[in-house]
Amino acid sequence: MKILFVHQNFPGQFLHLAPELQRRGHDCRALTDGGNTRPSPIPVLRYRHEVPPPDPQATRLGRNYTQSSDRGVTVARAAIQLRDRDGYCPDLIFGHSGWGETLFLKEVWPAAKLLIYAEFYYRGAGHDVSFDPEFDKRGFDAVMIAQGRAAHLGQALLHADAGLSPTLWQASTYPPPLRRMIEVIHDGVDTQTLAPDPAASFALPDGRVLRAGDEVLTFVNRNLEPYRGYHVFMRALPAVLAARPAAQVVLVGGDGVSYGPAPADGTWKDRFLSEVRDRIDLSRVHFVGRVPYDRFRALMQVSRAHAYLTYPFVLSWSMLEAMSAGALIVGSRTPPVEEVIRHGENGLLVDFFDIEGWSRTLTAALADPAGHAGLRAAGRQTVQARYDLRSLCLPRMVDFVERHAPAVWRPASGA
Repeated sequence: MKILFVHQNFPGQFLHLAPELQRRGHDCRALTDGGNTRPSPIPVLRYRHEVPPPDPQATRLGRNYTQSSDRGVTVARAAIQLRDRDGYCPDLIFGHSGWGETLFLKEVWPAAKLLIYAEFYYRGAGHDVSFDPEFDKRGFDAVMIAQGRAAHLGQALLHADAGLSPTLWQASTYPPPLRRMIEVIHDGVDTQTLAPDPAASFALPDGRVLRAGDEVLTFVNRNLEPYRGYHVFMRALPAVLAARPAAQVVLVGGDGVSYGPAPADGTWKDRFLSEVRDRIDLSRVHFVGRVPYDRFRALMQVSRAHAYLTYPFVLSWSMLEAMSAGALIVGSRTPPVEEVIRHGENGLLVDFFDIEGWSRTLTAALADPAGHAGLRAAGRQTVQARYDLRSLCLPRMVDFVERHAPAVWRPASGA
């Protein structure tokens, strides 16, 4: 079967699925943005998309659909070239709907089956929008912009044969008629690679080395920003560091913005660091930026307590990976986290905005590692039982793809 993956940041969520399908004998290729330099496990085709700055007067509150459909047009034109110049016609297309790339592919290849990675459906209120009043002061315009952002997501799924979401809660964000099209299969966690290691160590930029068993508090996100609770974590730190004079805090994340608005000036990282700078011992707070995967794994293996906060939004891979590596999760009491963490059973939960609660809970977790050992073990068991890549998630994703293949395709003998 000829399978085309479409994702502007490929491999993204298809990191394990694409090579596994290729291993099973399928002809797999990927179509991605020309600026994407990530290494790929399968052959990659690229499209060139120039992103014009939005004209607020022309597009107004519908600018998100304009931008997404513009990218969809670029991808469709690239697909026409592949069809007419190279004679390429995929049997099945599996694309992420988040940026509009799949919107018009059925018009180019009408006989191909189209599967959609349905990660999240935006709403005007009730999820991430208006969740944090400190940063959402745009009034009703923000509600309409968010609702408008759902237009291309709904269109993408309506034109598809089926959708896939990684968690039950993320699937539930879609309206009922669309939700019925979606299966829930997580991308999976490699629990063999991400396992506790009593010999693990993590070198800090100043040369000091943290080891498993040390008093280490961690916070990890792609970027340090309010959507992932960076502001709450930083405001909780002074009390934690005062109570635990031996604790070391390591924060992983860039200075940019992945979700939500950018600050008026500077970076979110510096804004909230400045807020608490005179109340924390900066020699014990280590900002290490973005780190390679092996360094992330080692950090989770030395972590005594791992803080994970998120708005009602997409659940980060890093939380499940931290659980698999044996870190104790102290998570925000928000729906994406509550789907995984049961307070007092396999982790701890704190109300997102409860700064005193965060300080108190993180301090207790650092102070008594032995008393929380059962939660750490239960956290890893949760990931092994529900999110293991090799035994659960990858076989289910392969089945999802092959089950939706065109009727003319039949699995090879012994596949």
